[in-house]
Amino acid sequence: MRRTLTWTLLAGLLLAASGSDAQILHKKRKKVNKATTADNTAEPDKILYNRAVEDIRRGRQEVGRLGLQTLINTYPDSEFLAKAKLGIADSYYKESGTANMAQAIQGYKDFIIFFPFLPEAAYAQLQVANAHYQQMAKPDRDRSEAKLAEDEYQTFLSKYPKDPLAPKAEQHLRDVQEIIAEGDYRIAYFYYVKGDKRAAAARMTTIAKRYPLFSKSDKVLWMLGDIFEKSEHKEVASIYYGNILKNYPLSDLAANAKGKLVTFKVPVPQPDPKAVAWMTAEQNTPRKREGLVKKPLALVRTAPHGEIIASAKSGAPNLEPEADTTSATDILSGGGGKSQLGGTGGGRGGARNTAVVETVTPGGPAPTATESATPAEGTAPASGPAGASPDAAGASSTTAPAAEASSGTGSEQPAKAADSASGDAQANDANKTDTSQSTDDKKDSKKESSSKKKKGLKKVVPW
Repeated sequence: MRRTLTWTLLAGLLLAASGSDAQILHKKRKKVNKATTADNTAEPDKILYNRAVEDIRRGRQEVGRLGLQTLINTYPDSEFLAKAKLGIADSYYKESGTANMAQAIQGYKDFIIFFPFLPEAAYAQLQVANAHYQQMAKPDRDRSEAKLAEDEYQTFLSKYPKDPLAPKAEQHLRDVQEIIAEGDYRIAYFYYVKGDKRAAAARMTTIAKRYPLFSKSDKVLWMLGDIFEKSEHKEVASIYYGNILKNYPLSDLAANAKGKLVTFKVPVPQPDPKAVAWMTAEQNTPRKREGLVKKPLALVRTAPHGEIIASAKSGAPNLEPEADTTSATDILSGGGGKSQLGGTGGGRGGARNTAVVETVTPGGPAPTATESATPAEGTAPASGPAGASPDAAGASSTTAPAAEASSGTGSEQPAKAADSASGDAQANDANKTDTSQSTDDKKDSKKESSSKKKKGLKKVVPW
């Protein structure tokens, strides 16, 4: 009996202990909602922002954008308002695609407009350029995105030159300018092989002036020199051959360029130390190589890859926008349809035709848009072919007819006075005829001489 009672008491104690332990464990496992506790000090807009950012980070872009838009609409005075706008633009950028990139670009530009003094404004400007950079096509296709990317990177580097993201923007700008220059080079090379010297030289002069860091700039200068040499203008060709030795001394074409200058009996220029340092750094820079699997896919790939690999990794890119809208036809043809390449002329491109001899050292400072090295309109370049000033010729050609007209009227008035005094009708007719004939002969002779002067000045390259 005693044993039975003892075992009953032990069983009851064990059951009571197990029940208390279960209650304790249940209390420990029970989750407490910290958002409803009295000691919770988190702001609701901060919670909403953190949740939206986490959704975007995990790839739930639409859910994250909905949360950020709710934050903007519900808390217009929140301290997270600017970050929410930037987060919406980032979500579109991460989704990629043409439509999403357009939304991202617009979002970044709105952020720059409304918050221009925040530190994130530089990041927003760089993201606008990166959005265009991601949509670039190969050089032989549409280059509108490459042009827009070039403009946006130049804007970023001009507004935020000391920003920590500036080195990355400079490298992307070098890549973009390599793609643009490669597109112009392919077109110019096609015309060069075809024998169309005007079209080839027009493209090449743009490349030589705007993109000195282009990987094929030495070939561009060589072809320009060859064009002028075959056009019997060795004095201009020697300038381009000399630029190869001065600005691209380590090029494979340097020895041939030196041989050309020796044949022309022209002084051989010394290499620029900055250009030597730049080319040495480029040759020592490690570059990626396309594998055997990726090479066959280059035909169907739309994004540029090989051009980015070949782009320069050092040197200052061109930070000036392409302000000259003169077409190749305007540059290469003057008022009378004569070629103006390397000379002067009266067309729209007359003041900028000296670009054919204007060069920029690749390792030196970035080229600027100033025209300090470009002579005034109507004057020949100092290093180009010698010639008289067309302004003086134009002035003489314009003032001469005026003087002739004044002298003609002065001779007619005494004749009329004498005729009216004499009253002789036959003499009057004879005097009028002689005066008009002499005046016409003088005008014709003056016009012919002035036109010959103009033609002699404009005729620089006989194409």
